[in-house]
Amino acid sequence: MTRQRIRTLVTAGVIAAVVTAAAVSRAQSRSEARQEPQIWRGGFGFTEPPRLPNPRTFQGGFNFCRLFFNSGNGRGEKRGWGTDYPGADYNLSVRLGELTKTRVTKDTQNHPEYVVVRPTDEALFQCPMIFAEAMGFVVFSDEEILSLRKYFQKGGFMFLADSWGTESEERWEEAISEVLPPNQYRLEKIPMSHAVWHTMFDLKEIPQMPSIQYWRRSGGDISERGADSAIVEVRGISDKNGRLMILAIHNSDIPDGWEREGEDPTYFNLFSPHAYTVAMDAVMYAMTH
Repeated sequence: MTRQRIRTLVTAGVIAAVVTAAAVSRAQSRSEARQEPQIWRGGFGFTEPPRLPNPRTFQGGFNFCRLFFNSGNGRGEKRGWGTDYPGADYNLSVRLGELTKTRVTKDTQNHPEYVVVRPTDEALFQCPMIFAEAMGFVVFSDEEILSLRKYFQKGGFMFLADSWGTESEERWEEAISEVLPPNQYRLEKIPMSHAVWHTMFDLKEIPQMPSIQYWRRSGGDISERGADSAIVEVRGISDKNGRLMILAIHNSDIPDGWEREGEDPTYFNLFSPHAYTVAMDAVMYAMTH
């Protein structure tokens, strides 16, 4: 067995143990309190309005900041900014606090203080890292373009995933080129040798993972657009000093591994540990570069 295979199995075991321990703890406390904090916030039909920043939101710890954006009715991306919201936001925040020493900001009920920020919000500049999903058909206004450009130039970082197929990728590239012009900021393939993939875990590949709905419906297939999304594309844009500003994973639904961690044991074992290793590396990179 290779060292990398051992490391992968250990990582999966650690994350599985954390989830199991949390479930046992909740079960033990159920008799003591009827309304204990809920760890797993995923599941079909679980939605809520965008949770916007308030004066208590930012307290010096980690806040999961999701980017709000407008999008066209692209095939398979009609939910746009709200894809996997808020389950992915909540669960990643919890696991980050458990698997690292990162202090995650909590609200008055001791839940992670995740938040949705618009490109023109001043609160955007309180977020060292923003997350985005299903961004393949995003439409930016002139004001949003200028604000996002300023955000990245000031040290901001964006992680995005869960866009599928050639059309989605090409449309996103057109939109992001308005924010960061290609003659100054090149969109390039991010190799596995890049520092981002070795901040906490040493990753050798970025796995392809489908949404749990597609995985069930297809009988276990992982490429949501067939041959048009068979290869996971990992690209990014760096500043003049080589610091990644944007990390884009195309043709893989990494956040569904966070959102759906407690819904299906088989799906969890296949995808969630890998989804969290990708997330931990990306977050650790953003917080240290």
